[in-house]
Amino acid sequence: MQTIESLRKQIKSVTDLGSVVKTMKILAAVSIRQYERAVTSLDQYRRTLEMGFQILLRSKPEERFRLRGVKGETYGIILFGSEQGMCGQFNEQIISFAQKDMEHKGIDPNKARILALGSRILSRLEPVGITPTEFFNLPGSVAGITAKVQEVVLTIEKWRSQNKVEYFLIYFNEYLSSSTYRSQVIQLLPMDIEWLNQLSRRKWESRSLPMFTMERNQLASALIRHYLFVSLYRSFAESLASENASRMVSMQGAEKNIADRLSDLVTKYHQQRQTSITEELMDIVSGFEALTGEK
Repeated sequence: MQTIESLRKQIKSVTDLGSVVKTMKILAAVSIRQYERAVTSLDQYRRTLEMGFQILLRSKPEERFRLRGVKGETYGIILFGSEQGMCGQFNEQIISFAQKDMEHKGIDPNKARILALGSRILSRLEPVGITPTEFFNLPGSVAGITAKVQEVVLTIEKWRSQNKVEYFLIYFNEYLSSSTYRSQVIQLLPMDIEWLNQLSRRKWESRSLPMFTMERNQLASALIRHYLFVSLYRSFAESLASENASRMVSMQGAEKNIADRLSDLVTKYHQQRQTSITEELMDIVSGFEALTGEK
C-alpha cells in the first residue's frame, strides 16, 4: 500500500508535469498564430504574382513557364515533417500520404531524390524503407523561414543541373484550424498547366490593358523565382502551423489524462490520510482502555 508521503510526492510530480504541458500548449497556440499571419501575409504577394503571369499569358498564351535545359524524368521530393516531438501522428500521416500519392503517380521513392525537412521525420522514414538524399532542420520561428527557403532553392538548382531532376513535388500538412490539418501535395516544377490555363482565361479586373516594358525572358525568370519562393515559404508556414496544431491536440489529451490522474491520486491521498487518522485514533482509544482497565 502506498504511503501518505509517496502519494504526496506523486501529486507534486503530476502537478509539475501539468504545468509543463500547460506551458507547451500556450507556446503551441502562440506559434500557430505567428505562422497563420505568415500565410495570410502571402495572399497579396501571391495575387500580384498571379497578375504577372496573367499578363505574360495574355500576350503569349502558349507560354508554359516550364524550366528548360534539363532532360530527364527523375523526381525530386520535398517532404515536410516535424522538428520536435509530442505532435501525435503528424509525421506518420504525411509519410503515408506521400507513399500513396507516389504509388498512384508511379514514382519509385528509391529512385527519387528526397529532401526531408524536420529531424523527427527521419526515424519514421527508415522503417518504411525510405532513405532521404538530403536533410534540413526546420526553423524555430517565422524569421528563419526565408533562409531555409533559399537553402531549398539551391538544392533544387543543384539537383536539376547535376542529377537531371526535372519534376519536383512538395508534400506537407496544410493547416486548417487550431486542431486540424490535412496532407497536401504541390507540383512545384514544372508549373501546373491547369493553373496556368486558368490564369490565361481569367478576366482582367481593370479597364486598363496590361502591359510590361521589361524584356520578356527576364520577366518570366523573375516571376518563376518569386513563384518558387512563395510556394516553398507557404509550405514551410503551413507545415509548422500544422505541427503546432497537432501538438496542441496532444497537449489537450495530456492535460485531460493528467487531470484524471491527479484526481485519482488526491482521492487516494485523502483516503490514506483518513485511514491513518482513524488508525491513530484507534490506537489512542485502545491505549486509554488498556490504562483504564489496569487501574
